[in-house]
Amino acid sequence: IRLAWRTTGGGAEFAVTDTGEGIELMHIPHLTERFYRVDTARSRASGGTGLGLSIVKHVLLRHDASLEIESDIGRGSTFRCVFPASRTVRV
Repeated sequence: IRLAWRTTGGGAEFAVTDTGEGIELMHIPHLTERFYRVDTARSRASGGTGLGLSIVKHVLLRHDASLEIESDIGRGSTFRCVFPASRTVRV
């Protein structure tokens, strides 16, 4: 897993990138839905509740930010939190 924080021309981004199995394109629009799981065979006991990305999305919305998800099967995924300039502070 790689974590990256960078400023952009329009604000800032925080990204989490993995080298896992990737996520099929058909699932990406649904990943931020409450209780959505790509692997329906997993139970709550072994794989979480399906709330994590839904919570992330709602926290970002409160900060006028957004979540972008990119994935390539067999190569991994990137989850990017994009913050507008109005929500960043230069130090």
